[in-house]
Amino acid sequence: MTQSYPIEVFWSDEDQIWIANIPDLPLCTGHGSTPQAAVEEVEVAVEAWLDAARTDGRSVPVPSPKTIRA
Repeated sequence: MTQSYPIEVFWSDEDQIWIANIPDLPLCTGHGSTPQAAVEEVEVAVEAWLDAARTDGRSVPVPSPKTIRA
């Protein structure tokens, strides 16, 4: 990723899959059978999201500070 956005990763009981979400970028998510796979997918999605925003002339959000949750 060119910018470092915080990533939320969680298990979806409904979908039976790991979800990775970028809270700073609306609708920017990825999923996978492992947390690592979900993160890899969302990293691709971030680049696509940012490219589309720049192409369309939309503003690109500044990454929010990272927090660590236990």
